[in-house]
Amino acid sequence: MKFKMKFTVAAIIAAALGMPVMAQSWKPVEGKIMTPWAEKVNPNRPLPEYPRPQLKRTGNWQNLNGLWKYAITAESQKSFPASYEGHILVPYPIESALSGVGKQVGKSKALWYKTEFTSPNLSKGNQLLLHFGAVDWRADVYVNGKHVGTHEGGFDPFSFNITAYLKKGKKQELVVRVWDPTDEGPQPRGKQVNKPEGIWYTPVTGIWQTVWTEVVPAAYIAATKHTPDVDNKVLKVKADLAGAQVGDVVKFVAYDGAQQIGETTLPSGVEGEIAIANPKLWSPSSPHLYKLKIYLTRGGRQIDYAESYFAMRKSSLKKDANGINRLALNDQFLFQYGPLDQGWWPDGLYTAPTDEALLFDIVKTKEMGFNMIRKHIKLEPARWYYYCDSVGILVWQDMPSGDMGGNKWDMHPGKISGRNHDKQRSSESEAYYRKEWKAIMDAYHNFPSIVVWVPFNEAWGQFKTVEITEWTMNYDPSRLVNSASGGNFFYTGHILDIHNYPDPSMPDPNIFGNGPAALVLGEFGGLGLPIEGHTWQDKNNWGYQSFKNKDELMQRYTRLMKDLKPLISLGLSAAVYTQTTDVEIETNGILTYDRKVVKMPEATLKSLHQELYNVSVK
Repeated sequence: MKFKMKFTVAAIIAAALGMPVMAQSWKPVEGKIMTPWAEKVNPNRPLPEYPRPQLKRTGNWQNLNGLWKYAITAESQKSFPASYEGHILVPYPIESALSGVGKQVGKSKALWYKTEFTSPNLSKGNQLLLHFGAVDWRADVYVNGKHVGTHEGGFDPFSFNITAYLKKGKKQELVVRVWDPTDEGPQPRGKQVNKPEGIWYTPVTGIWQTVWTEVVPAAYIAATKHTPDVDNKVLKVKADLAGAQVGDVVKFVAYDGAQQIGETTLPSGVEGEIAIANPKLWSPSSPHLYKLKIYLTRGGRQIDYAESYFAMRKSSLKKDANGINRLALNDQFLFQYGPLDQGWWPDGLYTAPTDEALLFDIVKTKEMGFNMIRKHIKLEPARWYYYCDSVGILVWQDMPSGDMGGNKWDMHPGKISGRNHDKQRSSESEAYYRKEWKAIMDAYHNFPSIVVWVPFNEAWGQFKTVEITEWTMNYDPSRLVNSASGGNFFYTGHILDIHNYPDPSMPDPNIFGNGPAALVLGEFGGLGLPIEGHTWQDKNNWGYQSFKNKDELMQRYTRLMKDLKPLISLGLSAAVYTQTTDVEIETNGILTYDRKVVKMPEATLKSLHQELYNVSVK
């Protein structure tokens, strides 16, 4: 009786505050450092922002993030759990503090989610799509007890049409079953391991990006592809339609602000062009974005409408006066310098606590004077790339590694002999890689900030290097391809990339300078400084070279910049400093893992970095 009375009082208070009782019971798991945004997480509406900025259809959508029920069962159990263990805050991974759970799952277990959502009125043949930003790794989706579909891939977005699975009435049941073998399977999984240590981090299982529903007409715009062609002053466009009839067409209309500047009308799946007269070229110093309106019409009548955006920019190679290939943006050499960005959070792991937090890292990187980010072994939500497009940051996008081990490799930049560094992967492992790499390239193609694709890193699961590189180059010729950062023993692709810690180095221009690739330092630095009260653990923290205070760190970094600068004149096109933030026991970030301390002053860094961009190259 006492318990019931307490619960009733709590319910009354919660109702008065407009908060569900479940939200009152949620709290982050204690024991880990937290970012400043953790306290801003609203368990009723976590990450409420519209999740797809490149195909906005904002009139009729519903964010399903929030408190769902969860259960962990044996992997062998395929039937729904008889009961659930508690509540988990979606979309934060179950291992994270912000999930409110903080449990590891593992290969022998399955993770189940359950929630209810309200079905909108579907009239005139409208359809209801269920979208997932990302679920790691295999997701089986059920609506009202019926299996809707399965998706395998931890980093690419996916959707299901669930119209046929809806029942009468408003309330609908959604169940998601997830299985993730982490580092015990052949799938791409990035830096997750079951036993975190060194540069390897806590596992991430399950839903880690926004889940949402969207009402669309019977025929609708399913996807678009925009590719800038600066040389010919056109934007290449294409739309894929679902439910289309013969004669349905898509009209693309381009705007510069409020002024219409061009249009084209096309059938489904057919590529066309919009002429862009006097294009305003996108760059870090001038990140100009154009608006794109997209109409699906039938017999002159509008059926569907969405908004998007694009930029005019060119990513290519250009030879200097000495015949050395250089990275060029819009046909001009631009030294590309940025941090290795892991994209991890102490409270949300793969998932930033809030949208404000997601933007923070990008803005801080720009304030420090970097013009590029290498997104390392991880993908981000679409909004992250939108912010890079808007702020003006170049992005090198890695493919998450998987199926590691068994590789023999040598980082010596002058080594030419010994080409047997490819890993022998199973046909299943190869298929997982190829499927997800293609899905990632498709999903993120429209973001102009991405100027380089990186299929492999340091021989981590690296296989059929030449074949994968050539496929990537052919599949997206609008970008450069860094074949294997720190592990390119085949000298293929647009970029030859070495890693060297802590001091800067470069591929020998006397050996490689007249080759077909630009010379790049893909990783260096790694200067460590643990800040008391801001570390993942109290001791045994790690950096490639560690220091006792900020002054020592700043002096050493200044020397790195002094040594890096002359390499640019010799032929170096880009460099990547390790890294943006501390991550778990790695304390070599410019920021602490909780983002509360900047270890080196932004203004000082910006001044040092500007000297790199001022190096004259003819």
